[in-house]
Amino acid sequence: MTTPQSANTIKMAAFLQWRKFVFFDKDTVKDPDDNGKNFLLPKGISASDSGRGHIVLGDILKWQQLATLADIWLLMRSLQLMSFQAYKLRVTHLYQLKQHSILVSVGQDEHGINPVVKVWNLDKRDSGNPLCTRIFPAIPGNKPTEVSCLSVHENLNFMAIGFTDGSVVLTKGDITRDRHSKTLTLHEGASPVTGLAFRQVAKVTHLFVATLEKVYCYTLSIKEYPKVELDTHGCALRCSSLADPSQDSQFIVAGEECVYLYQPDERGPCFAFDGHKLLVHWHRGYLFLLIRDVKSPNKTCFSSGETSPSDKQLLTIYDLDNKFIAYSASFDDVIDVVAEWGSFYILTRDGKMFVLQEKDTQTKLEMLFKKNLFVMAINLAKSQHLDSDGVSDIFRQYGDHLYLKGDHDGAIQQYIRTIGKLEPSYVIRKFLDAQRIHNLTAYLQALHRQSLANADHTTLLLNCYTKLKDSSKLEEFIKSSENEVHFDVEIAIKVLRQAGYHSHAVFLAEKHMHHEWYLKIQLEDLKNYQEGLRYIGRLPFEQAESNMKRYGKTLMHHVPEGTTLLLKGLCTNYQPSGDAAEKDSLDRSVVNKANSEEFIPIFANNPRELKAFLEHMIEVDPRSPQGVYDTLLELRLQDWAHEQDPERKKVLQGEAVLLLRSDNTVFDKALVLCQMHNFKEGILYLYEKGKLYQQIMHYHMQNEEYGKVVEACKRYGDQECCLWEQALGYFARKEEDCKTYISEVLHHIDQNNLMPPLLVVQTLAHNSTATLSVIKDYLINKLLRENQQIEDDEQKIRQYRDETAHLRSEIQELKTSAKIFQKTKCNMCNSPLDLPSVHFLCCHSFHQHCFESYAESEAECPTCTPENRKVMDMLRAQDQKRDLHDHFNRQLRSSNDGFSVVADYFGRGVFNKLTLVTDPPGSKSVGNLEVNLQRDLLIHTKRNS
Repeated sequence: MTTPQSANTIKMAAFLQWRKFVFFDKDTVKDPDDNGKNFLLPKGISASDSGRGHIVLGDILKWQQLATLADIWLLMRSLQLMSFQAYKLRVTHLYQLKQHSILVSVGQDEHGINPVVKVWNLDKRDSGNPLCTRIFPAIPGNKPTEVSCLSVHENLNFMAIGFTDGSVVLTKGDITRDRHSKTLTLHEGASPVTGLAFRQVAKVTHLFVATLEKVYCYTLSIKEYPKVELDTHGCALRCSSLADPSQDSQFIVAGEECVYLYQPDERGPCFAFDGHKLLVHWHRGYLFLLIRDVKSPNKTCFSSGETSPSDKQLLTIYDLDNKFIAYSASFDDVIDVVAEWGSFYILTRDGKMFVLQEKDTQTKLEMLFKKNLFVMAINLAKSQHLDSDGVSDIFRQYGDHLYLKGDHDGAIQQYIRTIGKLEPSYVIRKFLDAQRIHNLTAYLQALHRQSLANADHTTLLLNCYTKLKDSSKLEEFIKSSENEVHFDVEIAIKVLRQAGYHSHAVFLAEKHMHHEWYLKIQLEDLKNYQEGLRYIGRLPFEQAESNMKRYGKTLMHHVPEGTTLLLKGLCTNYQPSGDAAEKDSLDRSVVNKANSEEFIPIFANNPRELKAFLEHMIEVDPRSPQGVYDTLLELRLQDWAHEQDPERKKVLQGEAVLLLRSDNTVFDKALVLCQMHNFKEGILYLYEKGKLYQQIMHYHMQNEEYGKVVEACKRYGDQECCLWEQALGYFARKEEDCKTYISEVLHHIDQNNLMPPLLVVQTLAHNSTATLSVIKDYLINKLLRENQQIEDDEQKIRQYRDETAHLRSEIQELKTSAKIFQKTKCNMCNSPLDLPSVHFLCCHSFHQHCFESYAESEAECPTCTPENRKVMDMLRAQDQKRDLHDHFNRQLRSSNDGFSVVADYFGRGVFNKLTLVTDPPGSKSVGNLEVNLQRDLLIHTKRNS
């Protein structure tokens, strides 16, 4: 069955339209052992094949008179011939497997129609010859017939034999062994079989069968071996072959007018090649076609190989992919064309052997370049699997050629194909002319699509768009999806902004989250402050905070209310203002709060908004930074100072004082602010808070508030006694009549004995208005107290003298007279005394055991010990004080800076008032006894009775 021809499956190409090249070098093979003479093949060659490193030749008979033996010849690469006897009459067919050292031959051992198939293992030897592993007759059924063609599958599981009676015998199984294979007749027909070929793709095996009249295909991987009739015309012997995978392993059939290519299920493309076909081969991507020269007489016999010695044949090598003739030459009586050792060999009937060596790819490309056939060179390079660098260089040369011809559109398309290999600057420099800007744009677009553009390329492309005013292309470029961005976004934003395409730049910045650029364009270029503020409110906390610090002043100047509101949220618990779904996804447990003190400079020219912001902050967060409280205090003081309404001024005063009492302001700053605005209540509060009592009094003095000066002395005089002295000096310097205040101050000084009278008189001597009557009462009271003190001291002196005399008499009596102990009870346990007992001169008596239990020392009375210890401590303290006094005097006299010495001793506490812990009231005091007398009282004795 013939499939319909269509434009998609048939490619007709006239032979004369194909370009001809000489991509092969022809040479005659020389005999290396015979001084360069032509190498001669054995005579009578009837079959040939190649593979596994040698060329296989089979002859018809040996030219000996006594024997007619048919040999198989193995031609090695060194051109050495090795032969072994295969048949007695002739060898008709040879098939050398390419992947195994297995050779299959068909020949005759007897006269008549008795073809025999032999399988040879060339790696194994039997008496020096290759081992024949299998022999069986090639007969389809019971009727002997000639073998016309032979094909073997490379997996050694199939072998097909075609016969002249139209039969095809298939051997399935291991073809090298009889017991592991079976033979069956696969095809029967009336037309001789002219070609067989196995096709293996994946796990599917096909067998193509060509006859003189038809072409078939059998599927061998299916048990029933289904058959498809591919065409209703066939071909002659040796006019079919199987293409390699580059042509999808199609079956090639050379008819009288065309060469057809077949798939297993249909006919593929065909090529119109005129001439009587004698031989078809496919080697390494080339179609070898041997046709009879038009000058030669026509032959119509079945076997096309039977030609007369005078036949001229034309061998043409076609490249079907690239549509050109790689080589064409005329030969005499070609037997076969084989491929081996990287070259092609042409065997002729006169025994000569020609070699065709393919030129290297670079040489072929240079030949194409000389003819400016760049398209063909590119196709050739791809088919030859040239590396990407080599193909790119062809595109470059092609582009240069088109550029010189003035075809800039075509040139840029070729240059685009060099992207990734050719330096972009090579192309860009050629198209920088304004007239070529469209071509440059196309190249730069391709460069970006392949993600190979740098920042300069992006800049150049965007400039091209802006120069062309091609807004549609520009939008298409910048509005590509997220995974298709092939450019530096930041560079693009810069270029668009510079070119005045602010809307495009804003779109790009927002889409790719370049927040700084978005805000810069909106606020600096478009002056869209409300949109900028809205955008900041949607940003995450860190970015919103940084952008408010950068643009806060600008936004505050133009949209103060909205900016203040945003800052309030930013400094408390910031949450971006997005969609409802976005808000739900936020982590509410994380509190984002900026430092409110850092945003105070933003409100430099907006005090009203600043005050509202600060009051909001201290209300929602009492632990706000001190700078917030200090700034708010300053604002409130400013409002208080400028307020004219008394009622309102009083309210503002209360707010300022309340803020001072919150203890959140910095003392020094608050004091300076209050002083700057002459805020009296705040100044006095801070002085009192800082215990600056002298400053309070001096403040009243400066304002000549005499009553407040005296009141301050009364309130703080207990903490600082010098306030009364300073007040007296202040009033003494006043020329006004301040007698009332002076009298009151003198009264307090007199009551507390704060100043010597002489100093008081000297201080008041500076006041011309102060008369003697002012200090009369003070002096009289002072003199009366002094007289009373003198009398008291004289009385104590007399008392101490009497006591001293009495004590001395007692001591003398103790020293000279006997002491009678009449105590009957123990002073410890208050029990009657019994022997042994202990008596002391102080008239205290103790049991011996009581004394030993309570006494700290054997020489001291336990009852008198505490009192005696106090006396001794007092004496030691007086001795130390005396020693310090002498040392102090010596240092003071020898020092150049007496004040430093005094200050040093003050620091040590030398001049502190000495306080001794005395007995409770009612006990006898010995504080005023003389030292010697006190020591005598400590004399005691111990007596045992």
